[in-house]
Amino acid sequence: MAGFRSLARQVRDPLGDLALRRYSLRKCLERFAPYGHRATWDHLCARHGIGPEDRGPDPVRLVRALDELEEARAVWLAYEAGFAERRRREKHAGLRRPGTFDDWHRRTWGGHGVARCPDPGLHPTEPLAEVLRRLIAALGTGPGSACPVCAGTGIEWRQDRTQEPWGGPVCTSCGIAVPRPALTDRTLARARLPRHRRPAATAA
Repeated sequence: MAGFRSLARQVRDPLGDLALRRYSLRKCLERFAPYGHRATWDHLCARHGIGPEDRGPDPVRLVRALDELEEARAVWLAYEAGFAERRRREKHAGLRRPGTFDDWHRRTWGGHGVARCPDPGLHPTEPLAEVLRRLIAALGTGPGSACPVCAGTGIEWRQDRTQEPWGGPVCTSCGIAVPRPALTDRTLARARLPRHRRPAATAA
């Protein structure tokens, strides 16, 4: 099975059939799709003017979409390298078992769904790399009361029967499933309440 870099070369091949180059870009999303496959594809199509069902898209647009995906993947790979180094230090210090903070990382190993968007049509509009940088920075600075990507305070608890942990906080502004470690306990508790019982977001 072809890896991400091999598929990326096929997308960039100027002699390749356009339908195959488009297919290779879609296959790249099986290796790395920060919002999940469908939402990431929708994002790339919207940002780079590609028709989601167009089998012969402009090759320049395809390559620009791939450039954006590769930049985001580089951000994520750098984060994973740092995570692996931290875990090596922790193990050396006798901490063999990862803490609950690292559950989020365990579920997103490889970068698939790292900023998952349960609704494929609702996702951040910023470049993927910028979204990942904001998310990673927020996880490194401790929990907050707003979405780490768009700073929206509309956080709601949504059930998800397709992917562990089966339910969690979702930003109603940009659509991402917000990692629990990025939010305070009070914000998480408020998100679980029915909307009519929820206190004002400024009280978090």
